[in-house]
Amino acid sequence: MKIKGAEILIKSLQKEGVEVIFGYPGGSVLPIFDALYDADIKFILTRHEQGAAHAADGYARATGRVGVCIATSGPGATNLVTGLATAYMDSVPVVAITGQVKTHLIGNDAFQEADVTGITRPITKHNYLVRDIKDLAGVVKEAFYIASTGRPGPVVIDVPVDITTFEHEFNYPQSVNIRSYKPTYSGHIGQIKKAAKTISEAKKPIIYSGGGIIISDASAELCELARKNNIPVTTTLLGLGGFPETDDLSLGMLGMHGTVYANHAIMDSDLIIAVGARFDDRVTGKIEAFAPHAKIIHIDIDPSAISKNVIVHIPIVGDAKKVLKELNKNIKKRPDTKDWLKKIDSWKRKSPLSYKKDDKLRPQYIIEQIYELTKGQAIICTEVGQNQMWAAQFYLYTKPRTFISSGGLGTMGYGFPASIGAQVGRPDATVIDIAGDGSIQMNIQELMTAVCNKLPIKIAILNNGYLGMVRQWQELFYKKRYSGTCMDHAPDFVKLAEAYGAVGMKITKKEDVIPALKKALDIKNTVIMDFRIEREENVFPMVPAGEAINRMIGGMA
Repeated sequence: MKIKGAEILIKSLQKEGVEVIFGYPGGSVLPIFDALYDADIKFILTRHEQGAAHAADGYARATGRVGVCIATSGPGATNLVTGLATAYMDSVPVVAITGQVKTHLIGNDAFQEADVTGITRPITKHNYLVRDIKDLAGVVKEAFYIASTGRPGPVVIDVPVDITTFEHEFNYPQSVNIRSYKPTYSGHIGQIKKAAKTISEAKKPIIYSGGGIIISDASAELCELARKNNIPVTTTLLGLGGFPETDDLSLGMLGMHGTVYANHAIMDSDLIIAVGARFDDRVTGKIEAFAPHAKIIHIDIDPSAISKNVIVHIPIVGDAKKVLKELNKNIKKRPDTKDWLKKIDSWKRKSPLSYKKDDKLRPQYIIEQIYELTKGQAIICTEVGQNQMWAAQFYLYTKPRTFISSGGLGTMGYGFPASIGAQVGRPDATVIDIAGDGSIQMNIQELMTAVCNKLPIKIAILNNGYLGMVRQWQELFYKKRYSGTCMDHAPDFVKLAEAYGAVGMKITKKEDVIPALKKALDIKNTVIMDFRIEREENVFPMVPAGEAINRMIGGMA
């Protein structure tokens, strides 16, 4: 029996186990929405397409499944671009379905036409323009396979409106075989044995763990490697939660706003075991000065990431979970790290993460209280800037998929719609978006999405009346010439919350923080907490741009 292309698309999504789609309708996707009307897939109407892309991204990060979003042609599709670029930089599996003008009108500057495949090619893992209804089911199968395998990433399916109205038999492929796409999962055993021997001989080893640990579900294997061999672990921003920060071997996050002891340890190490990390500039600082005495083992599923930024000595291409399992089997002798751990402990005692403890309302204190009251069990989403760094520093992450943030692209406005996706994917979890007063306004319209879908997300705005991180740079490097960063004219967030049907709270005193948080956590509705923090509080430690990462401001220099 022949069915319409729109039905083929929806049935294909059902075959992939899709339970929810985030998006916004429009003319070229009306046939798809008509087919969706009768489907058992939940549709969540966001108030902007960017919100849909970020929500699909947050859903994917919180659940480990592929997030799905949909937008109409032209401006609908182009509004997804920032969300797709965010997912691409952070290796997040997302499938975005976009409408397109009729096939015979493509290239004619038709109403609401945009070259979606051309626009998104640099910021997606792959994209498709479906020109024949016979290809539609196969394209969906391939899209989900590509998005979720190897190094994950976003895939776009651009569907002309006439393709969704044509009819064809529905035959969904059972498997995918793409000749040019064969991800390597098992690491080379010779390289693994070489790495094992090198680890046994090291005196000052350190594990540098990235988001790949989260993606491949390799936290248990990472913990085994660290604990059995007494090797300290430092994580990237996106690696938070991959190794419990309550463990004595944890050094927390490294890099530009990392801990003093993590930065000193990696610079002084003789062996770096990098797993699922890409040596980005926020981690390495001045690249010529990075870890001058260390050999480097680099485990990554993406061969293009190895030796891209830092030359490595033992490359191992493969899935982090599989490679670490083999590595753990092959380490015959534990390295002697007693003296190394003593040195690290001295750095920890001398330069812990700290802030001024007084009666003023400081953001670090707020994050600490959120951690205490949630017992470290919440899913923390963040916007980008100072709020993001304080959330990374002062909340202790002990489980994977509990820290959700835009790392590579640094997208302001990401955290709140991502928290919507996280809450939809993990309905029983406590989801908190830690935001700044600047970034929260970039997708504030999604308050309606959260309220309409009865999502009890808690938004903690660390409100300093500035674009805080930019202001901090202006203070430190531009003689306090605060150009374009003052946000004195902000909305009344309490009234704004109430206008959308959410609950608003304003907190101006330190003693009111705990009662406000307790009250918010008990409310079964979306809540905005407007914390009026110290206006010129800074994020420390900080590595200035172009410096080596052990040359920190506000820490040990």
